[in-house]
Amino acid sequence: MKLRSREVVAGLESLPRRALLRADGLTDADMERPFVAIANSYNNIVPGHLHLRQLGEAVAAGVREAGGTPFEFNTIGICDGISMGTRGMCYSLPSREIIADSVELMLEAHRFDAVVCVASCDKIVPGMLMAMARVNIPGIMVTGGPMMPGEWRGQRLDVISAFEAVGAVKSGKMSEREARMIEERCCPGCGSCAGLFTANTMACLTEAMGMSLPGMATTHAVDSRKVALAKKSGAQVLKLLRRGITSRKIMTRPAFENAVMVDMAIGGSTNTVLHLPAIAHEAGIKLDLDTFDRLSRRVPHICSLRPGGPHTMLDLDRAGGIPAVMRRLGGLLRGSPLTVTGRRVRDNLKYVKVPDNDVIRPLNKPYHREGGIAILYGNLAPKGAVVKYAGVTPSMIRHKGPARVFDGEEDAVRAILGGKIRRGDVIVIRYEGPKGGPGMREMLAATSALAGAGLIDSVALVTDGRFSGGTRGAAVGHVSPEAAERGPIAAVVEGDKISIDIPKRRLEVMLPEQVLEERLAKVKPRPPKIKTGYLGFYSKMVTSAADGAIRV
Repeated sequence: MKLRSREVVAGLESLPRRALLRADGLTDADMERPFVAIANSYNNIVPGHLHLRQLGEAVAAGVREAGGTPFEFNTIGICDGISMGTRGMCYSLPSREIIADSVELMLEAHRFDAVVCVASCDKIVPGMLMAMARVNIPGIMVTGGPMMPGEWRGQRLDVISAFEAVGAVKSGKMSEREARMIEERCCPGCGSCAGLFTANTMACLTEAMGMSLPGMATTHAVDSRKVALAKKSGAQVLKLLRRGITSRKIMTRPAFENAVMVDMAIGGSTNTVLHLPAIAHEAGIKLDLDTFDRLSRRVPHICSLRPGGPHTMLDLDRAGGIPAVMRRLGGLLRGSPLTVTGRRVRDNLKYVKVPDNDVIRPLNKPYHREGGIAILYGNLAPKGAVVKYAGVTPSMIRHKGPARVFDGEEDAVRAILGGKIRRGDVIVIRYEGPKGGPGMREMLAATSALAGAGLIDSVALVTDGRFSGGTRGAAVGHVSPEAAERGPIAAVVEGDKISIDIPKRRLEVMLPEQVLEERLAKVKPRPPKIKTGYLGFYSKMVTSAADGAIRV
């Protein structure tokens, strides 16, 4: 493969550029080797990123040993948990596009030959994958790994334990002293929050689509195997370069479908329905909601991890991780896609064993016959809505109840914590979509308050915003069109009867079509809640959640 870096260093005309590189300490030998970028999202704000500097150093060592010259740069990373329930959450999803842009700019401006991206957390990993698909040079993703679970009174904890403790205190089910003990124990160190939330889901799907080495997703942040995998990734990207295997040769439609099927099997976060289409878009592939639902009906849910189940990422790792899940899925998967190992999926899985039938169940004994995510349609969501089927209790997979309508998350949370929500209600939170929010905030504060108040199994929540991967319960998000685009959710009023039927994939407000049309005709456009800065720009350029909330 022709080296792009020769544009920078070859020939007499490159003398000034070489002079600048010598200021970096490069030698003639360094400049003769392929230039490999290490795009790192290290910062000391996000727990999932605290250790990424060490992983970046390991990648660089692998690059050098394999005959390349490594260069490291950084991009931004926002912690959803820290910004959750505040205005800051409006900036989380939009940061995905900034990350993709920043990595693209650095790779293209400096004519790198290959790239290893080092990241954790849910917007950062997708953003980097978007950039790799966009630039299309050889690339590998190194994900930072899960946090170890916390422990208290014999129970495993994670950050969701802290969110739910708030509602438990407010409803009198827990003392403030007990909640403080959970606060101090639930996040014991570096890594992505310990359950199958969006960060760890995206790491799993990155591995499933072939963009990271086998075992990467579930190897924990504090495990020395993670450093070894980072070093191997640095060496492996040079092999991809020599063979001319670029990112788009790996990120094909069959590879994306493999990722969706693994998502369904493990019961991953609904945010993947935003991120996978956005990554696919950069690779020139249309990945629509119908693809998710079609594969969901085909693939059983065989892993039950927190927040919806009893197991943690540590259990999944010990059970063989994503290779074991893929081996279990067997003929359901596409075996032909190429991966960053340089081999095809079927070759990677040839000798994989599944040592634990409890954590990764056989296909004939699944937790649910269908996959972990369902796509709903109906007069309330003509372009679709998303629910984490795997996180819904059997009593709530079909539900009818009166609408309790709120034009923003904060009002809904106050109503829940104030005891104003009753069993059987359907909370509607609107004007929280990509344009209306703007930024499509996660509603974890609302669902956690319901869980803490003991209402998670009797109250549904419907929103044009989205949900954290830590959400459980009958939480229907991504309602499209959103309220800010005068979608039907904007016409719902307090007391309207709403029907949710997940098996039949229906989301309806029980009104005559004429009444709904008359109400929509009276809905006046609302400007986004934040009109200035990046979000002002973003709200004008972002598409519907049904399309992945991509920027056009």
